[in-house]
Amino acid sequence: MSLSLTQKYNVPGPRYTSYPTVPFWEEDLFTTKKWNDTFIKSFFESNKSEGISLYIHLPFCESLCTFCGCNKRITKRHDVENPYILAVLKEWNLYCDLFPQKPIIKEIHLGGGTPTFFSIENLETLINGIFKRADKAKEHEFSFEGHPNNTTRKHLQSLYDIGFRRVSFGVQDYSEKVQIAIHRIQPFHNVAKVTFWAKEIGYTSVGHDLIFGLPFQTLDDVIDTIDKTNSLQPDRLAFYSYAHVPWIKGNGQRGFNGEDVPKDDEKRLLYEVGKKRLAANNYHEIGMDHFALESDSMYESFKDGKLHRNFMGYTSSKTQLMIGLGVSSISDSWYSFAQNEKTIEAYYSRLDNNEIPIFRGHVLTDEDLIIRKHILNLMCKFETSWENDNQFFKELPGIINQLHEMEIDGIIEISSKKIKVTVKGKAFVRNLCMAFDLRLKRNAPETELFSMTV
Repeated sequence: MSLSLTQKYNVPGPRYTSYPTVPFWEEDLFTTKKWNDTFIKSFFESNKSEGISLYIHLPFCESLCTFCGCNKRITKRHDVENPYILAVLKEWNLYCDLFPQKPIIKEIHLGGGTPTFFSIENLETLINGIFKRADKAKEHEFSFEGHPNNTTRKHLQSLYDIGFRRVSFGVQDYSEKVQIAIHRIQPFHNVAKVTFWAKEIGYTSVGHDLIFGLPFQTLDDVIDTIDKTNSLQPDRLAFYSYAHVPWIKGNGQRGFNGEDVPKDDEKRLLYEVGKKRLAANNYHEIGMDHFALESDSMYESFKDGKLHRNFMGYTSSKTQLMIGLGVSSISDSWYSFAQNEKTIEAYYSRLDNNEIPIFRGHVLTDEDLIIRKHILNLMCKFETSWENDNQFFKELPGIINQLHEMEIDGIIEISSKKIKVTVKGKAFVRNLCMAFDLRLKRNAPETELFSMTV
C-alpha cells in the first residue's frame, strides 16, 4: 500500500522562526561584542526608516499547561512581579546606553508565560519605563497575549489607553477531556467575555490561538471548537499543530501517553476539516497555520507581500532590528541572533553585574543571509525566486533537482527561476524549507530535536 502524502512527508523538522535554527547556531564563534556591533549597524540602517521592535518575555504562570513549550516559571506568588519588571527595565536601559540615538519603537509584543499574570500597575510601569528613553513610531503596533481566565477588563482598557491595539487569547480546544489532559481548564464563556470586552474597548485585532493534534482530541472536538470560534469572529487566528516533544520539555508533556496523541492522516484531517470550516466563515489562510479576516492587517500584509516571520511568529510588518527583553528572549539584528539567559536566577545575576544578559548567539554568514531570505519567502509568500543574482547560491541547482519529487507530488511548481507552493503544498512548507536548510543537511542530528512537520 502506498503512503499518503502526510505519511510520506511527516518527519521531524524545524518550525523556522529563524534561520539558522537554534540547534545549528555557531555559538563558539559568537561574542557579545559581535552582537553589539551588528545591532548597532542594524539600528543605524533602520531606526529612522522603520523603527525597531521589542519582544518582552513575561515568564510567570499560576499553573502548568502540559501542551506548552514556552519558557515559564510556575508560581502563585505575585510578589515576583515587581522585581522582574525592574530587571527588564534595567536590561532595556543597558541597551539604551549603547544606542547612538533615541530609539523609535514600531512594535512591542508581550509574550510568556502569562503576561496577564502581572497586575496592570506593573505592566504600566513596564511600558512607561520603556518610553522614558524611546519614542513611538507613528504607525506603531503593540500587542499582548492574554489568558482568558485572568485577563480583566482593566487589563484590556489600561493597555489600550497606553497604545495597545492587538490582543491574542490562548484557546487551544474547548473539549473538557482535552482541557483536563493539557491542564488548561477554560470555559467558552471566559473566552467570549474577554473577546467581547476587547472589541467593545476598540481593539482593532483580536486573535485566538487554537491547536490541533492535542491528546484525546477528536474530529468532533475540532469542529465544535472551530464553530464556537466562528461565533466570536476573532479578526485573526492561529491553528497550530501540537508539537509533542517530551524529550525536550520533560514532565510538562508526560501527563499523557504518546498513543493518546493523533498522528499522521488522523491528525492532518483535524486541520483540513477545521480549515474548510474557517474558509466558510471568510477566514483566509495566510502564512503557515494562520488565518485572518479581510479586514485584519495580517491579511493586508499577506496580500501585499509584506508578511514577516521572526521569533514572535508572523507579524504584519517587518523591522530589521528586534530586541528581546526578559529571560530566554531572543534578539535579532538581521545579521546575528542573541539569546538571553534561560533561568531567572542567571538573568538577574548578569544584570546585577550591569551586563546585558546574553548567554549564546549566532552571527549569520553571507550564505546564511541568502538561505534565510528564501525560507522567509516560502513561509510568508508561499514562493521564492532567484531572479536576482544575489539570491543564487552554488547549492541551488542540486536543491532544485532534489525537489522534483515534490513537484511530481503536486506540492510545488518549479519554473526556471522560481518555486511556488500549490494549495495542496501549503501543508508541507516546513518540508520545503528543510530542502533549503544547508546547515541541517550538513549536520543531520543523531538525536531527536524537532517536532513532526505535519
